[in-house]
Amino acid sequence: MDIKVKKADPLKQKTPCLVLAVYEGKLATSLLKDLDRALGGALGRAGRAGEFAGKHRQTLMLHGGPALAAERVLLVGLGKEKGSGFEHLRQAAGTAGTFLQERKITGLSVGLESFAVRGDSPERRAQAVTEGLLLGTYRFDRYRKEKAEELPPSLKQINLLTGDQAQARESRKGVENAQAICRGVALARDLVNEPGNVKAPEYLAQCARDLAREAGLGCTVLGPRELEEEGFGAMLGVAQGSVREPRLIVLEYRGGNGDASPIALVGKGVTFDAGGISLKPAEKMDEMKMDMAGAAAVLGTLLAASLLKLPVNLVGIVPAVENMPSGSAIRPGDILTSLSGRTIEVLNTDAEGRLILADALTYAKRFNPRVVIDLATLTGACIIALGHHATAVLGNHKGLVRQLVRAGGECGERLWELPLWDDYAAQLKSEVADVKNIGGRPAGTITAAAFLQKFASDFTWAHLDIAGTAWEEKGRAYIPRGGTGVGVRLLLEYLK
Repeated sequence: MDIKVKKADPLKQKTPCLVLAVYEGKLATSLLKDLDRALGGALGRAGRAGEFAGKHRQTLMLHGGPALAAERVLLVGLGKEKGSGFEHLRQAAGTAGTFLQERKITGLSVGLESFAVRGDSPERRAQAVTEGLLLGTYRFDRYRKEKAEELPPSLKQINLLTGDQAQARESRKGVENAQAICRGVALARDLVNEPGNVKAPEYLAQCARDLAREAGLGCTVLGPRELEEEGFGAMLGVAQGSVREPRLIVLEYRGGNGDASPIALVGKGVTFDAGGISLKPAEKMDEMKMDMAGAAAVLGTLLAASLLKLPVNLVGIVPAVENMPSGSAIRPGDILTSLSGRTIEVLNTDAEGRLILADALTYAKRFNPRVVIDLATLTGACIIALGHHATAVLGNHKGLVRQLVRAGGECGERLWELPLWDDYAAQLKSEVADVKNIGGRPAGTITAAAFLQKFASDFTWAHLDIAGTAWEEKGRAYIPRGGTGVGVRLLLEYLK
């Protein structure tokens, strides 16, 4: 996709389609008045007929005439101007991109000034619009072989139009930022969308090696022998039910001072989760290929951070396993000895993510991290609590949690904090081991985090439960069906 920033008058730009954003009830701006005259009053008639008012994500396509350089004009609604922000821009741009893609229109020009929000800058505005266009037109169709020509084509040429050269220079920086960020999100989405028969733990490891070569990252991969020698008892316990061997993947990005402690990002990497002996129901089990979305977010973040050249040191840690039922699988009632030495009574083998994260969090200590953030599709209880609209955040440091919540608000990946009081840890007491891996049905998301906290007590730590936000069933705005890539933009916003 070729994206250019140009100083140009939108109404004089020759293009297959001119895209303009409109606030609700604001059809009388000077630009839209000039557009209406060029269209012979077509816009005014559409407004009076109630066909278009600028409501959130509302669209109106008008065909040009001899007085307009563009072949078509697509108006997309931003909703009410009061309270609007960059998320409105992303959603409007994503809506426009999808609308045109479905009609096989592959070239467009965007009047950036029409997308202005209060307090923005040309750079932030261009970044938000570009993110919406790139993320909204993402497709995972590599396995569609029959009638491939009927699939929506990719956008090929996008011109972002600004008012002067200074704005154009700033806007180009925003486009560059968005392209780097969206590469990370697209990588995460691709990994989540890959079917389970493709992405064994070694598949993720090879992706990490390839990523390290491209981005200049350090990469270490531990296999079964090294994991056993180190004492990854919890992770190996989960992995033993599958013929596919586990991998611990470690990526290092050195963008900060050489002696600065890194930020560690830990991502759950269950490449397929059948539940083990505590077998999941058949309905929607196919979606359990997405149980490595935390791992995907970590890999995507490391890629984008390197492209953005963020001045920070990062360590990405991915425990990658497959959780399957078999004659060699762990059983409910088994006791595992974790890397920390703490023993864990396994009461439910489908509560496996916290087991592999326990060992990964313990392993993170050797990097002397200043902050540790883990991401995991950890609990169905999180979906019951928050639906698919927000990620749960819990942690042992209020400042870190507040920073993450603020970053989520900026990028549109919203977080909601849940309490992590000591009372919840009492639900995890075991009669036969140091801790048990489930605390019963009440407060399932919180007790899962309380379990992880036992292995994260030595550093500043936050846990993101992305169970409800890692997968999209219907498609919306700039998030098509399938893997969402959640976490990448959030982490990058926090890191910036």
